[in-house]
Order: sequence, then C-alpha cells, then structure tokens
Amino acid sequence: MDGDGQLREYEAVAARLKEAHALVRNAPVPDGLRVALTRKLLVITAAARHDAGAAAERLERFIRDFEQGRFPDPGTD
Repeated sequence: MDGDGQLREYEAVAARLKEAHALVRNAPVPDGLRVALTRKLLVITAAARHDAGAAAERLERFIRDFEQGRFPDPGTD
C-alpha cells in the first residue's frame, strides 16, 4: 500500500476508535465494565500502530459486539 493509502487507513481507524470511545463513555454500564471495554479499545489502539488493517477488523468486531450487548466479563482482559 502506498503512503497515502496507508495514511487514509490510519485516519479511518482513528476516527472509528474515537467513535468507539464515545460509545463506551456514554454507555449506561457499570464502571467495572466501562474499564474493561476501555482496556479493549486501548489494546486495539496499540495494535493499529503495527497493522491498521487488522486493528480495523478487531475494532469493527468490538463495535458490533458492543451494539449487540455482548460485553466482556469486567474481571478479565
């Protein structure tokens, strides 16, 4: 992928991450669950630095699960 294409991919992932963080921040969930969800987003953010495509897939899966009410156990990462 050329430099411009890679930059656009990173920008798209960054925008979706921002949306996902807003979803988690505004969700009516217990604090422990909010922390677990935020940790998952931080892991995806770190992964994006190495492979934006894979991170985008993980992020879409996270958002889909979140919107369908499938949440992680707050006691696990």
